[in-house]
Amino acid sequence: MKRYLRFAKNFDWVILLATLLLLGFSVAIIYSTTFSISGGGKEALQQMFNALIGLVLLFLIARTDYRSFKNFSGILYLLTIIMLLAVEFLGKTSLGATRWISLGFFQFQPSELAKIFMIIVMAKFFAERSGDLYKMKTLLLSLLYMAIPTGLVLMQPDLGTAMTFIVIWVAMVFVSNAKKIYLLLIGLVGLASAPIIYQFLQEYQKKRILTFFNPTADPMGTGWNVNQAIIAIGSGRWLGRGLGHGPQSQLNFLPFKHTDFVFAALAEEMGFVGALAVLVLFGVILYRAARTAMLARDYFGTYLATGIFAMLFFHVFINIGMNIGLMPVTGIPLPLVSSGGTSIVITLVAIGILESIIIRYKKIDF
Repeated sequence: MKRYLRFAKNFDWVILLATLLLLGFSVAIIYSTTFSISGGGKEALQQMFNALIGLVLLFLIARTDYRSFKNFSGILYLLTIIMLLAVEFLGKTSLGATRWISLGFFQFQPSELAKIFMIIVMAKFFAERSGDLYKMKTLLLSLLYMAIPTGLVLMQPDLGTAMTFIVIWVAMVFVSNAKKIYLLLIGLVGLASAPIIYQFLQEYQKKRILTFFNPTADPMGTGWNVNQAIIAIGSGRWLGRGLGHGPQSQLNFLPFKHTDFVFAALAEEMGFVGALAVLVLFGVILYRAARTAMLARDYFGTYLATGIFAMLFFHVFINIGMNIGLMPVTGIPLPLVSSGGTSIVITLVAIGILESIIIRYKKIDF
């Protein structure tokens, strides 16, 4: 009994409360925007089921000592490569991309699980080589480890997830003792190679980038999604149109209203107040994640929390940015809000890892 009391005492209930509130927003807006399509809110029920699975995993992982994860980093890296290769042969193609494997009752997206696996793998790498990170060859070796799964994800093609991998790596390098001039040089090389990378992008990805720079170039084509999202957000005003009464969402002017553009649908029906509440809740989670990175008892915990912070921040920034026309459209979901089984479960697993690190700020006998 004392063990459970100590667990409850050191558990970060603030993160959990913010998480549950975001899940509440998610279920409400998904139910509102898909009720007429699914005939009874099937997507909302599925979101609740996925959230329940994720919450169970959150508590189980919080009870587990996060330091034990590094013992499996080699296996996790191998599984990452195998999963991403399996997509090429067993994947389901949708909207021109092959990112999912059908498990019958569940559409599994390996690249989402790969994010968590790679955070663990890279956290161990940086933690064990903390004394050698001032060497350029060590930094390049870490980049090679991350480059292989990144390349496999680009083949799907999934530019958004590939960018997430790179952001995670950059964040870990930034908090390490690596010479920042090396990171700058690698960044300059990346920028110089951008025109070459652009040539290998899919045609629809090129159009999205061009639309970002000139949204009015094709308002009825590639610019439609962003323009409708901006209209939806603006029409919400202060308090919103009310659940089930957003014209852009309910009349299907807004595409992917429960996935990629869920923030626009939420802002339309819940207004500025609802959108602000969501941003504040994300701010709470990100603040606690950053605090966890600073207070972790060891390097491994610091890098784990840093990677999770980078992943969540990048997802929130890119998704909301594309909803308001500040970023190119990608398939990156809004954590805990967008409809998607794998995304919801993996995000809750990530929060469970944060909780495991937080609980072990102090020595506790489990």
